[in-house]
Amino acid sequence: MKGKSVNTKNLLKFILGSAFGVLMFMVPIPQGESFTTLLEFCKNFLKTLFGGSLIYFLVAFVLIGTLGSVYDYFCKPEWIRKNHFLTKAFVTTPFYLVSKVVGAVVVCMCAFGFGPEFITSIDTGATMVDLCCTLICIVLSFSFMLPFLTDCGIMEFLGVITRPVVRPLFKVPGRASVDLIASWFGASNAAVILTREQYMKGFYTKREAGYIMTNFSLVSIPFCLLIADTIGIANLFPAFYLCICLVGIVLAIIIARIPPICKLPDTYQEKVGKQINEDYESEDGLFNYAVELGCKRAENFTVMTVLKGGLEVVVGMLFDLIPIVLSWGTVALIIATYTPFFDWISYPMGLYMQLLGVEEAFAVAPATLVGFTDMFIPALLIGGVESVKTKFIIGVLSLVQIIYLTEVGAIIIKSEIPLKLGKLFILFLERTIIAIPLIVLFANLVL
Repeated sequence: MKGKSVNTKNLLKFILGSAFGVLMFMVPIPQGESFTTLLEFCKNFLKTLFGGSLIYFLVAFVLIGTLGSVYDYFCKPEWIRKNHFLTKAFVTTPFYLVSKVVGAVVVCMCAFGFGPEFITSIDTGATMVDLCCTLICIVLSFSFMLPFLTDCGIMEFLGVITRPVVRPLFKVPGRASVDLIASWFGASNAAVILTREQYMKGFYTKREAGYIMTNFSLVSIPFCLLIADTIGIANLFPAFYLCICLVGIVLAIIIARIPPICKLPDTYQEKVGKQINEDYESEDGLFNYAVELGCKRAENFTVMTVLKGGLEVVVGMLFDLIPIVLSWGTVALIIATYTPFFDWISYPMGLYMQLLGVEEAFAVAPATLVGFTDMFIPALLIGGVESVKTKFIIGVLSLVQIIYLTEVGAIIIKSEIPLKLGKLFILFLERTIIAIPLIVLFANLVL
């Protein structure tokens, strides 16, 4: 290897640092009948450690984030505006400021037991509070480990190795394969955060980041097993998960080539510009070039990289994003639970599934669209359905739709990627309409 970056020090940082990142994010560890990852273990450890006090940490983070934003919006103090971390936490727009205030009201109602039931019930606000408590644990365990996966060279290495397959199939850099694996074995919201950070650092264009967030951020295998068990088809899990994988790949290939994804600008984050080069430019062979790029990336990796990068993610997530996820998720769940909105708009989906021969099509039609709010609601809605094949179809559909407001939608919208609510819903509909006949075909073949 002739690359000047390839030396013992950089090789050790590349190999050992990347190995730690892969171990934490991507190596499955058996757990009962399923498996987990060390990241998931850390998340669960923190959740157990904090116990009942976790909700009060959530209250503190949301109130600090909201009050800080209110103060900044009206007073515009220089000590906030000139500090990079405080700017990420508190500087916001009027719309997001209102969202934060709503989130603060919801978390106080749920934590201290007052307010109308439609806000605080287990189906709405309480669910979002629990989700945000989990998100706190994910952020705390995830943020300071993320640099080992993104800054030690493994993404550059895999980017070169997998580019010949990933680029023509999905029209994204090879490094996107890391996002996909991290999501499959970990959590979809963690994968979205990873993609967002990679865009902010200049490794994805707006189109690539938007595409990866809405196509590669699949839910983890353990959650797929949970859904299968909830709808009563755990005995069919091998076929169930195989269908999720196959349909997910087909959807990713198609969605990359149609609007709105293909119309997003192919430009990098303006402040940093393009920071990626996966084109094969070496005479030493593909593998050696991949190692060279990995070592070049690892060359600048230090303890300060970990601390600064981790702190930036923590501050932005805890004080800025979580209050917004809480407010938007609660509003979405209120609409889904206490209004007939999804019953009204799902009638065409009932006709569509009836045309494809799906049993009890109109009974399960709302479940095809309500997943836009939260991934778990469709499984709850089809509890009374008798047809095993229909349960299989809706279960798979709910897991390949990917774009759930409560889990990943709010993170995507709050990012700088030009995918706002309208475009996300169009993407959700595209995935739903394309996926249903594919799943029906698979179900007819195996059941």
